[in-house]
Amino acid sequence: MKAIYRAGAALAVMGMMVPPTMGSAREHHAPAASQQGQAADEAKAAALAEAMRAAELWIEGRRQYRRIPAISAAVVQGKATVWSKGFGTTDRALQQPATPDTIYSICSISKLFTAVALMQQWEQGKVALDAPIQTYLPWAKLAADDRESVPVTLRGALTHSAGLPRESDFPYWTGPDYPFPSQAQVRATISQQAPLYPASTTWQYSNLGLTLVGETVEAVSGQAYAEYVSANILDPLGLEDTRPGIPADLYGEQMAVGWGALEADGSRPPIKLFDPAGITPAAGFSASVADLAKFAGWTLRLAESGEAEVLRASTLREMQRVHYISPDWQTSWGLGFSVRQEGGTTVVGHGGSCPGYRSALMIAPDEGMGVAVAMNAMDDPGTIARGIVALIKARGESKPFDPVEGVDLAQYAGVYSGQPWGADSMLIPWAGGLTWIAPDTDEPARNLYRLKPLGGDRFRAVTDKGEERHEVVFERDSNGTVRAIRQHSNTSLRLRGL
Repeated sequence: MKAIYRAGAALAVMGMMVPPTMGSAREHHAPAASQQGQAADEAKAAALAEAMRAAELWIEGRRQYRRIPAISAAVVQGKATVWSKGFGTTDRALQQPATPDTIYSICSISKLFTAVALMQQWEQGKVALDAPIQTYLPWAKLAADDRESVPVTLRGALTHSAGLPRESDFPYWTGPDYPFPSQAQVRATISQQAPLYPASTTWQYSNLGLTLVGETVEAVSGQAYAEYVSANILDPLGLEDTRPGIPADLYGEQMAVGWGALEADGSRPPIKLFDPAGITPAAGFSASVADLAKFAGWTLRLAESGEAEVLRASTLREMQRVHYISPDWQTSWGLGFSVRQEGGTTVVGHGGSCPGYRSALMIAPDEGMGVAVAMNAMDDPGTIARGIVALIKARGESKPFDPVEGVDLAQYAGVYSGQPWGADSMLIPWAGGLTWIAPDTDEPARNLYRLKPLGGDRFRAVTDKGEERHEVVFERDSNGTVRAIRQHSNTSLRLRGL
């Protein structure tokens, strides 16, 4: 599937914000300024394209090494999705290509939509975050507990600090049938469940808690939860492939089929489709990464504009700040959103993990960037999301080498044998030279060393710190095609092109 790539979109993902159009005060400099600006924009677009090409090769390589049938991913910058692509296949016959519009269960990313729905009620004055949940759900009374505790509140449920049980008391994470309870069953059995901890003392992730938040939305809005979320969030944002539920009629077609964890023999077992039923507000949504990118773009757009769209900008800002931090200072949470620091950057979002599906949505509000990844197997989408960001950042920080006349970098690009020492590696054009990408690594941008063209088939190895090292020479066959790379008196064969 060809990647969807918009070169004209904002490029601050690499510290390369496209400058605004020159105003009338500078019109007498317009021709020169315009030419300089156009050249700079073209260079930035080319750099982003190189970074995303590296990401594509790494993701596909990782998909193959990890035996993941399908992965879809998207990158959003400001108001626009700047890149999106699908990898692998989505059906049991392994024939249907994955795309950015492939639908996956997004499981706990559902909690973000539920949190937004509740905060809409808060904006209307229909709920108070620190009021006991029983104010709105009289039936949501847990079994008696002798420990002293403050009340279980909506804020506590949104931050997973209410001390609630992790789950409604049904074995819905147990295969092969994954028997999720109905809404009526959740309501009927909650009185038999005791708190795990006194409220506001311990961070305990709770699907039951966010289910109760969804129940509150239904109670105070007067609409069925799915109807309310569709009318007030999904439709206004144009999220056509997102829904509170699993589209069984699209299963194996637009919706990917699910696969389990990797077995010792390298296989993954097929996973039966589930119905999230009464747990839908916490874990029951399905979506495409194209839609998740739109959702991320909405949060970035709202933060930038300061206006109201689905929510007030101030409300979203309140949701994305820390409202609870664990006593050991290791876990922090906003209102529905996870909130953490990665490399000094605040990252908000959520992950999702349901039988046969994993997903990750990472948004850096201060950087104006978001990444969405979904897959139809029990693996690690967060590693892919972080790898994409790292490659974009690394390319932005790579100072281009001066061009050398007669050197066509594409001739050297390809997959080179790593046997017997390790996995095969990919050599790709990068900032006026070449660099290596290992398809089996968790950190594709770590310790990148580059090859600087010297002329002919000669290159100089350059470390990630810019230190020039040994010379590298490429060998060609009788047809003039690059066949191997030689360094330190040893040779690695070029297995194929990219």
